[in-house]
Amino acid sequence: MKLGLLVSLTATPDIAEKLKSVHDLGFTSCQITCWDMSLYTDEMAARIRDALDTYGITVSTLWCGWSGRKKWNFYDGQLTLGLVPEAYRAQRIEELKRGSDFAKKLGVAQIATHAGFLPENPYSEQYHGVICALREVAEHVKKNGQLFLFETGQETPTTLLRAIEDVGTDNLGINLDPANFILYGKANPVDALDTLGAFVRDVHAKDGLYPTNGRELGRETPLGEGKVNIPALIVKLKSLGYDGPITIEREISGEQQIADIKAGKLLLEQYI
Repeated sequence: MKLGLLVSLTATPDIAEKLKSVHDLGFTSCQITCWDMSLYTDEMAARIRDALDTYGITVSTLWCGWSGRKKWNFYDGQLTLGLVPEAYRAQRIEELKRGSDFAKKLGVAQIATHAGFLPENPYSEQYHGVICALREVAEHVKKNGQLFLFETGQETPTTLLRAIEDVGTDNLGINLDPANFILYGKANPVDALDTLGAFVRDVHAKDGLYPTNGRELGRETPLGEGKVNIPALIVKLKSLGYDGPITIEREISGEQQIADIKAGKLLLEQYI
C-alpha cells in the first residue's frame, strides 16, 4: 500500500501548486476531484501531466463531480445527489462521461463518484432508472478502458452490492470511504468489507462519528479520533489482498487541514 492525498481541481490556485504540495508533504500518489466541468480541457490535461511528471506523482482515480443542486444531508440529499434525482440525471450522465474522457487524457484508469442515495427497493421504478443510468455511464467508461468506482456511504453494503450486480458490466469497483459508512449511519466499515471487499479498488483515509439526529450527517474528525477502527481496517484490507493506494481526505481547509494530514500520514504509516 502507498499513501496518497486527495486534491481538488479548481481554476485557482493552479493545480501545479497543489501537486507540489502533495510532493512536499511526502506523498507519491493522489486522487484528483473535480466539480467544475469547464476544466476538462486539453490544456488542463497537459498542465496536470507536466506537473505529475515534475513531482513524480501518480493519479490513482479521477473523482468526478456533477452540476446542479446538492445537499449533503438525509432529506434534501435524497432529492439532489448523484444520478438518483430524475431532474438532473441526463445532464449528470453526460458530465460523468466527460470526466471519463478527461481521465483518459490524463492516463488515469479509474473514475469515481457518488451515485446518490441508491433506492433499497429493487422493484421500484426509481431503482430501475438509476441502474439504467449507471449502466450507460459504466459502458462509456469501459470503452475508455477504465473502471467505474462507486464511492461508499449513501447506501447499505447490500444495496450497493445489488446495484453492482444489476448494472452488470465487468468494470465496476468501489472507492471505499470508511468514514462515509459511519457519517451516513449505514454500516461499520470493517464489517462492510465482508460484503464489498472484492470490489475495493481505491480507499479514502477519513474518520468520523455517527449521526446524532435523523436529518444531518455525522461529523468528520481527524484520523484516529472517530469511529473508524483504522488498525482493524488496514488488517482487513490486507487480508483481502488489497495493495492499492490509501488516499487521505480531510474535508476542512487551512493550517488545521495540513496539520491533520501530517498526523494522519504518520498514523497510517504506523499500521501499514
